[in-house]
Amino acid sequence: MNILAIDTSCDETSVAITDGRKVLSNVIYSQILLHKKWGGVVPSIAKRAHEERIDFVVEETFRKVGNKNLCYLQNIDAIAVTQGPGLAVALEVGIKKAKELATKYNKKLIAVNHLEGHIYSAFVQNSQGNPKKDYKYPYLALIVSGRQTEFVIFKDHLEYEIIGQTLDDAAGEALDKAAKLLGLGYPGGPVIERLAYEVGNVDSHSFPRPMLKSKDLNI
Repeated sequence: MNILAIDTSCDETSVAITDGRKVLSNVIYSQILLHKKWGGVVPSIAKRAHEERIDFVVEETFRKVGNKNLCYLQNIDAIAVTQGPGLAVALEVGIKKAKELATKYNKKLIAVNHLEGHIYSAFVQNSQGNPKKDYKYPYLALIVSGRQTEFVIFKDHLEYEIIGQTLDDAAGEALDKAAKLLGLGYPGGPVIERLAYEVGNVDSHSFPRPMLKSKDLNI
């Protein structure tokens, strides 16, 4: 089953064509340079950038697919789109485009949960079908996204149990905020990681272990 997949959940316009687990083509337009001066994602700028680039990214994805039979939307079986969680005004752009294409070409529309997509990404294959690994349930999934950090038991297809999650800021957001306070730029994760590796001292602070008396796996 060949699917056109669209994601505009935050600051990247991403489109892919898949065949089962295989990713046949994928194009990503990053907005990092647009948001860098603000130290974080600005919703209005993100929405405008998605609107300006979505058509180009879709067209470029088809151009790069390398399969003449899939060069046109008529030969796609369904259209999938991220429906949330994410930045609402950014999500709207991808959803609008997916609905427009699904209506025009009479295709099935599939709404995808952003976090579910993160979990399934571990099983993605390249266009040649590698790596060749089978599903062997259950799995323990760790999601470390921009605003979500979760421990999830992946029991079977579409069957999950959240056993722990972020109680305040997720790791990605905390790093971005720390980098902004320190004047290190955006995104914060890479620069903080680099500085920690180059000049950091693991023994400079003795942090207590948090939540020792907690009876859950929340973090």
